[in-house]
Amino acid sequence: MNAGYATVVENARVYGDTYLTWFHAPELGRGAYPGQFLMLRCADDAAYGSEACAGHADDPLLPRPMSYHRVRQGAQGGEWAILYEVVGRGTAWLAARRPGDRVYGWGPLGRGYHVGRASRNLLLVAGGIGVAPLVWLADDAVARGLNVTMIVGARSAAHVFPPALLPKEVEVVVTTDDGSSGRAGFVTEPFGELIEWCDQAFACGPNAMLRAMATAARKARVRRSVQVLLEERMACGTGICYGCAVEVRVRGGRAMKLVCKDGPRFDVRDVW
Repeated sequence: MNAGYATVVENARVYGDTYLTWFHAPELGRGAYPGQFLMLRCADDAAYGSEACAGHADDPLLPRPMSYHRVRQGAQGGEWAILYEVVGRGTAWLAARRPGDRVYGWGPLGRGYHVGRASRNLLLVAGGIGVAPLVWLADDAVARGLNVTMIVGARSAAHVFPPALLPKEVEVVVTTDDGSSGRAGFVTEPFGELIEWCDQAFACGPNAMLRAMATAARKARVRRSVQVLLEERMACGTGICYGCAVEVRVRGGRAMKLVCKDGPRFDVRDVW
């Protein structure tokens, strides 16, 4: 894990209230792989440690966990991006950053996705902003010559990650709750149809979606590895605060695990 300042290279709204921010900070992306995350401090530096700003500029006080969304080579070296929806003060602060602004962070953190050596067909399942870490996985898998199908679920057409931003080799299945784009309904229906095709499945999204996927995976005629990323509130991202503990199934029973350190990647059947 490394810590330091990341410089904003680009920042733009992509769709709905979803923003894409590119950073230059090679040390914060060194060694990262799809499914890992970093912590970003979403407040001005002057806010921290200032008695005069107490209760005002230091809000929000806690950093935000953000998945690595994509990587690329920029004019000055390695760059990485985050994709996020503006839902509160922290993400609103990030969305207001401009090129040249600096954001303090630390990472890479956690255990990301693991693609088996024998896997050729990958099924990716994204619910809402859960698409963020799956895009890098798709990029990486296509570059390795693997077959990728991604199911992208959202509330409505306005909240769908644009399929045109994915590699052209990725087969995309869109579902929306209201039927305004793609298939009407939830991602669990096409997931149940495609689980027998894939060698491994990977998902990220709200807990209700992941819980439904666990049920569908158990009903399938074949057993497939289904790796999911859990989302929990975090204060440190390093296992110190124990604020992201979840109960999971282990050999011999159940045990408490930390999403930030033991995860965020778990087998869906171990959680639900």
